[in-house]
Amino acid sequence: MHAELHPRNYYRLPWSLNDNVLAWLEPTKACNLYCEGCYSANEPQSHKSIEQVRADLEAIVRQRNVDSISIAGGDPLVHPRIVDIVRMVRHDFGKKPVVNTNGLALTPELLHELKEAGAHGFTFHVDSSQRRPGWKGRSERELDELRLRLARMVAAEGGLTTAFNATIFRHTLHEVPHLVQWAADHADIVHSMVFILFRTARSQEFRYFAKGRPVDVKERIYYDQDRNPEPLVAADVVEAIRSEHPDYEPAAYLGGTKDPNSFKWLLASRLVRPARGDRPGETVAWMGPRSMELIQTAHHAVKGTWLGYSDPELLRHGRSTLTAGALLDPGLREGLARWARQVARHPRLAADRLHAQTILIIQPIDMMPDGEMNMCDGCPDMTVHNGELVWSCRLDERLEHGVFYTAAPIEDATDEA
Repeated sequence: MHAELHPRNYYRLPWSLNDNVLAWLEPTKACNLYCEGCYSANEPQSHKSIEQVRADLEAIVRQRNVDSISIAGGDPLVHPRIVDIVRMVRHDFGKKPVVNTNGLALTPELLHELKEAGAHGFTFHVDSSQRRPGWKGRSERELDELRLRLARMVAAEGGLTTAFNATIFRHTLHEVPHLVQWAADHADIVHSMVFILFRTARSQEFRYFAKGRPVDVKERIYYDQDRNPEPLVAADVVEAIRSEHPDYEPAAYLGGTKDPNSFKWLLASRLVRPARGDRPGETVAWMGPRSMELIQTAHHAVKGTWLGYSDPELLRHGRSTLTAGALLDPGLREGLARWARQVARHPRLAADRLHAQTILIIQPIDMMPDGEMNMCDGCPDMTVHNGELVWSCRLDERLEHGVFYTAAPIEDATDEA
């Protein structure tokens, strides 16, 4: 029996504006790929100098206690000093550098340089909305070959985390369960799967303003309601996953700044036996809220930060997590009993490793009926602009107009709003 999909049934992640798992660093807005779901303008001549990057990092650590720094963009691998930037994050600021990239520019040689500079891991954005050379028009299932190629490249280097992002549209929602299974099949080299719900401007319902003046929100990169008339929410993805993985159970969440019942980040963590031969990957147990709370609070007590990215070596010890966590966590206790029964029937399974893996759903900006924008409460992806922490997903609004947009329902909006 699943818990009702309501915040009271899950652990509210303790992240806040000034004490969080990570922050978002944008050394460039240049990109070598077009993605339909992107909210960021591609600016080829936008590489920041090392001095500017250092100033951004100083502003981040001055205002936010973090475990990791997501190095994003644009695509950070097109920055000519990306290796130096990674080294700066790790050695000058003592944070875990995680490179967010489409992977197009990654080579084994560059990968090795980045690891030597101190990279902690990579988050690859791969999905069917991208105009990727040689892969355009492929379905999510057909892109498994590319995902596996990237995951194996990182695994061959060793000692790095690997995550995959995919923007999910309503027409690709049916492929989410397959991606959950694909991640299970390769849990030994894929540590996280992230589903980012496509963001729509909803200009058929709202008018947008900057400093009181109307703005054309269609200037932003993301599509409008003509392409995405009914925005997805986290509950839609939960339903899709459970259609093929009925045991799926989230454990933790971030709510919204305006709607406390919304799931802006919905996090699940599982222990997985990866595929072997013809046997598919199998989820042995889903962690519950108490395990997530224990992991976060213990890390903060010992390390002084909330945990963003684990050491990949630790993620290979799922059996220890299963046995230790079963004392407190009903989900792990049930998984331990199931695993013990399987081992009793097939003793050779006792030698199989279990790997920890996360499944994350990110729900973008929600529009409230009065035009207020429901953001992620405790958003990890805050970046800096002019020394101030700002939402990375709305950075372009600040860059273009100096302020964030406001909105009003069309029936109420006037040019003076």
